[in-house]
Amino acid sequence: MTATNRRRVLLAKPRGYCAGVDRAVITVEKALEQYGAPVYVRKQIVHNTHVVSSLEKRGAVFVEDTTEVPEEAIVVFSAHGVSPQVHEEAERRELKTIDATCPLVTKVHKEAKRFASEDRDIILIGHNGHEEVEGTSGEAPEHIQVVDGPDEVDKVEVRNPDNVSWLSQTTLSVDETNATVEALRERFPNLLDPPSDDICYATSNRQDAVKEMAAECDLVIVVGSDNSSNSVRLVEVALDAGATSAHLIDTAALMDESWLEGVETVGVTSGASVPDLLVQDLLDRLALSGYEDVHEVETAQESLTFSLPKELRRDLRAEPAK
Repeated sequence: MTATNRRRVLLAKPRGYCAGVDRAVITVEKALEQYGAPVYVRKQIVHNTHVVSSLEKRGAVFVEDTTEVPEEAIVVFSAHGVSPQVHEEAERRELKTIDATCPLVTKVHKEAKRFASEDRDIILIGHNGHEEVEGTSGEAPEHIQVVDGPDEVDKVEVRNPDNVSWLSQTTLSVDETNATVEALRERFPNLLDPPSDDICYATSNRQDAVKEMAAECDLVIVVGSDNSSNSVRLVEVALDAGATSAHLIDTAALMDESWLEGVETVGVTSGASVPDLLVQDLLDRLALSGYEDVHEVETAQESLTFSLPKELRRDLRAEPAK
């Protein structure tokens, strides 16, 4: 058998859009249809350059802060969530807000508020500066401190070691988060867990699929943007699970042909904010290089969906039938 005949692709499933991303993107699309352009969006609606560019072409205007939105205009809050201070600023400026925060992020916000109401010190495991972390921290800034991995646990200072709880950013590496929690528990034996796992189901599922196939892969290619936390984590998970090499690319055009030298098995997956057409583009390019044999590696089935934000649903219902 020749080397060419042995070339194959292992395609992770699940991959790509999660329920929260799907909801957020559809929210902007429906808002543009309902109200007309421009519709302003605070931050990137999801962390994917292709999605953002596509929505910009349809009339979405992405801004860094609500102060850039004209008074009384429409603004959509991204899937990553915002702090109460952002809501207050929007209200002061009489903006019409549509909150596309992923419901799983909203759950973490509610946990932060509950722990703060119990006067607990809260350790938020996540990346400083990430929009989701900023939004969650804003729910109880006097109670929350951010820890970015096990190495930062020694820096934590609390008022009462027996009254500490933890939360996490939803898009982290499951394994690294567990390692951070273990380190925290060594310092604080009575550390209180959140009522349910904060790592989003889609993040966990995509990491599990990569773990399943990585050891068989000479190369893993993750489709996703470099500001997408869950996409970056997939590269790390692939390497930790045994892949010989792994790379993150925004589009198929960015694949380096030299990566394929001596490679028999290529693993392919995508972050939770990536439309599947970008994965198909990559598969087409790999096929041109002799990797036409594609096998799906399925580790979970996903059926969860989220309803559109209530502000948008209300206006859609009020629209007269045509």
